[in-house]
Order: sequence, then structure tokens, then C-alpha cells
Amino acid sequence: MAFKRPAPALLVVILVWFAFLSPVMAEPHQIVGFGDSLMAGFGLNPGESFPEKLEKALRARGHDVVIANAGVSGDTTSGGLARLDWSVPDGTDLVILELGANDMLRGVSPKITENNLDAMIARLKARNVTILLAGMRAAPNLGPDYAAAFNGIYSRLAEKHGLPLYPFFLDGVAADRSFLLEDGMHPNAAGIDRMVERFLPTVEKLIVERPDGT
Repeated sequence: MAFKRPAPALLVVILVWFAFLSPVMAEPHQIVGFGDSLMAGFGLNPGESFPEKLEKALRARGHDVVIANAGVSGDTTSGGLARLDWSVPDGTDLVILELGANDMLRGVSPKITENNLDAMIARLKARNVTILLAGMRAAPNLGPDYAAAFNGIYSRLAEKHGLPLYPFFLDGVAADRSFLLEDGMHPNAAGIDRMVERFLPTVEKLIVERPDGT
């Protein structure tokens, strides 16, 4: 018996039915960790950097995320501003902006640091990218005047632009030798674990609240 081709109307019904049954595959939430050596994973083994461990922690909690590591060791806010556009690709949902530590260590004027961060935030907002600002604190040896000017940068920018702020990226790790490499500045693998644990609720809240988040 010859096979009869389904009538056009029936074929349309079948195609619509299968389309209805097929699960809708949402795109992963695209996150970029944009920063310096603290983001890049200086001195750590593959898989131990902050973006990698944060992605793993978020996935373990049921979030479909991909986190790109756009950390560059030694980067300043001036360097970050220069590479921002090509380091954050189109389709990025969230940027974790972590820069300023190297400015501070080099004694760069806090005004320059603030202006650079302000410009980066404005560019990302113009692209409709959500920003989570990760703050830094000045080293005590730079003196109280520098510390006061530098430490206020992040809260001022967060208030100006209405951004979520994680006040201190190295919270719970700075000055604790058990969580630092031998240089006393960069977190070791255990330090990254602690940072991720403390950072997780803040970034998870943003992912859940964003309309296209999972």
C-alpha cells in the first residue's frame, strides 16, 4: 500500500503539537567577572579562580549560568576602561566589576579611579548590562586621608548609579594568612572558597530578580 502524505492542514497541526511538547531551552545567564588578579586567579591552579568556583556554586544551587573570567593581573581602572568593550561581549547579562586595588597600591589619585569606574559603569548601563560593584579598601600604610578618599569611591558610585554593592571583595580573607598566598595579598584556594561563600547570596539575588534569570 502506498504511503499517503498527510494533508497540509493536518501537517500544520502535527508540527504545532510537537512544538508545544518540546521544552523551551532558555539561554544560560551570561556573567563576566571583570577585574584584576583577584578575579583572574593569580597563583592558583586551573579550576580554583573566583569565577570558576562561583559558577560551580551557582550551578549546584540550580542556576544555569556561565561565568567568563575577564580578570587581568596587574590591571588598573585605566586599563579596564580601555579594554571594557571587547572584554564584555554582547549578550552579557551581568558584570561583576572588581577593579581599583592596583590603583590603590600604586597611589593613583582616588579621583582618577572613581572617574574610570564611573565611565565603565555608564558604558555598561548604556548596553543594559546589570552591574554588581565589588568594593576594595585602601591599605593602612597609605594614610588616613588617602584611605578616606579611596574607600568612599564604591559607595558613592553605587548610590549614584543605583547599583548593588558588595562592599569589600576580600571580606573574610584579607589579613588572614590562612586564606592567603605567601605574598600576603592574594587569596589561596581556601580563601576563594570563603569569598565565594560570602559573595553567593548577593549574586544569586541578582540572578533571580533579573527577568531573564533562571
